[in-house]
Amino acid sequence: METADFKKSTVYQIYPKSFYDSNHDGLGDLRGVIQKLDYIKELGADYIWLTPFFVSPQNDNGYDVEDYYNIDPRYGTMEDVEELIREADKRGIRLMFDMVFNHVSNRHEWFKKAMEGDPYYKNFFFFKKGKENGEPPTNWESKFGGSAWEYVEKFDEYYLHLFDVTQPDLNWDNENVRKEVQNVVRFWMGKGVKGFRFDVVNLISKGQFEDDYEGDGRRFYTDGPNIHKYLKELHDMTFGTDAEIVTVGEMSSTSMENCYQYAGADTGELSMVFNFHHLKVDFMGNEKWVLVPADFGKLKQILFDWQTQMSEHHAWNAVFWCNHDQPRVVSRFGSEDKYWKESAKMLGTVIHMLRGTPYIYQGEELGMTNAGFTDISQYRDVESINHFRILQEKGLTEPDAYRILQIHSRDNSRTPMQWNASTNAGFTSGDTKPWISVNPNYIKINAEQQMREDDSIFAYYQKLIRIRKELDVVAYGDIIPLAKDHPSVFAYRRSYQNEDMIVVNHFYGKDTDWKIDLDLTGYDCILGNYSDYTKPQGGTWRLRPYETMIWYRK
Repeated sequence: METADFKKSTVYQIYPKSFYDSNHDGLGDLRGVIQKLDYIKELGADYIWLTPFFVSPQNDNGYDVEDYYNIDPRYGTMEDVEELIREADKRGIRLMFDMVFNHVSNRHEWFKKAMEGDPYYKNFFFFKKGKENGEPPTNWESKFGGSAWEYVEKFDEYYLHLFDVTQPDLNWDNENVRKEVQNVVRFWMGKGVKGFRFDVVNLISKGQFEDDYEGDGRRFYTDGPNIHKYLKELHDMTFGTDAEIVTVGEMSSTSMENCYQYAGADTGELSMVFNFHHLKVDFMGNEKWVLVPADFGKLKQILFDWQTQMSEHHAWNAVFWCNHDQPRVVSRFGSEDKYWKESAKMLGTVIHMLRGTPYIYQGEELGMTNAGFTDISQYRDVESINHFRILQEKGLTEPDAYRILQIHSRDNSRTPMQWNASTNAGFTSGDTKPWISVNPNYIKINAEQQMREDDSIFAYYQKLIRIRKELDVVAYGDIIPLAKDHPSVFAYRRSYQNEDMIVVNHFYGKDTDWKIDLDLTGYDCILGNYSDYTKPQGGTWRLRPYETMIWYRK
C-alpha cells in the first residue's frame, strides 16, 4: 500500500455495536465491519476509526477496558480483528484503534492486584488518605457526577476516578505504567494497526492534589505539568518509529496553546487533535441539558480561531461535526425536513474544505437524523437516563425533559446504521430485536437507495473526499475567513501556490444577501448543492436556503 498522507486523507468512524450485525444477536460486530468494507471503499475513506471492542464490562460503552490484549466476545475474536486488518489493507484502508489510557476498568488485572494490597500495583493508581475531617482528599468532581474519589475501607484510603467509579485513573507519573502502555501500543502495531486515537489523553498528567475553590477540579488535571513529556516519550518509544502511523488525541477542555504542541509539525507528539469547543454553541455555558438556539456567530468565531491560529503555529486539526457522543449534525445545525438534503450537503462542505483531516461518523454521509425517541425505555445512554430524572427534579415537565433528550442525547448517534428499507434497516435480521431502536425514517434514509442516486448525500460526500485528494489547496492551503460579521454565511478562502478556492455556506432556511467585493473571474464552481449556481450581481450575492458552493481557480 502506498504511503498515506494524513492531510489528504479522510477518516470514517465506526461504532461497531450499531454498524452491522453479522450473527443476528442484535449487536453489531467486527465481522459486520468486514462485510461492509466495500461500502467504505466506495465512499473513499482512507482510515476506519473503531471505538473500543476490547474486553470490558461495558459500564462506559467499552471505554472501561478490562484487557487491552483481547477482544470482547460480543464483538468477535482476535482472528476477526486480524482478518479485518488484512481485508481493509487489500482495499487500501487502514485501521485506527481507540486506546483508553487515562483509566482502566476496575476489573483490570492491575487494579484487582492493587485491591489485594500489592504495593507494586497500588502505585499504578492514585490511592490517597482522606482529610482529617473524614472528607475525600480533594473536592474534585467526577465527569459523570459526584466525587472523583472512592473510599476503600480495607486501606482507609480513596482512589481517584475522573470518570465512572468503575474507572480508576492510571498514575502516569509511575514509569512502570508508561512502559505497560507502550507495550500495548507496540502489540497492536505488530498486528498491522496504522492509526491510534487516544481517549481524553490530555488528562493523563495530574498536577497538584488540592481543593478547587473555583471549579470542579479540572484545572488541576487538564493539560497537566508532564503531559508533553509523556506524549513525546510515548511517540518516541512506539508509533514515532513508524512514519506510516497516524495519531489523534481527544483533548478534553483543552487550550489552543497546548494543542500547538500536541499536534505541531515538529514537536514529536501527535499527528492531530480533536477539540470540542465548537460543539458547545447550543449549550448554556458548559451546561448541555438546556434548550437554547445555536449561537451561529460563536460557532464561526471558534472554528475560524482554531483554523487560523493552528495554521500559524504549524499544528494540525481533526475536523468534524459528529461522533458517538454527539447528536446528528443535520438535526442540530441543519434541517430534518424541507431542506434535509441541501443542509446535509452544506454541513459536509463546511468541514471537508477546512484545513485539517475530516472525520465522518457512520451514517453522516447519508444525512442520518436524531432518533426522535418518545419513551424513556428507548434510551440506553446512562447520562441521558440520569438527566431525564434530574431535569424533572429541577421542575421541568416530562414533555420538556423529552424535548431536551431528543436534541442532546448521545443515543441520537447510536441508533443502528440504516443500510436499506427492509425490517431493522438491514442492520440485523428481521426477527431480531436490535440493542437500541432503529430510527423509523430508515424507509426514506438508507445507504442502498442513496448509492443508486446521482445527487444523493452519499454521492456528494464521495466528491468532497475526492476533491481533498486531487487538489493540494485543500490539504496544504492557508485559510482566510470571509463574511466574518454576516449573520448567516460561513465562507472562507483557501490558497496554496497557484491555486485558489472560495467556499461559501449559507446556514439557514431562507434566502439571504451577502454584500461582497469578490471578483470570480477565472473561477469555476466545482461543487454545489443546487443544480444551478449563482454568481454575485453588482456586489451582492443572493444565496438560497442552505446553499453551498466551492469555487476554484488554478
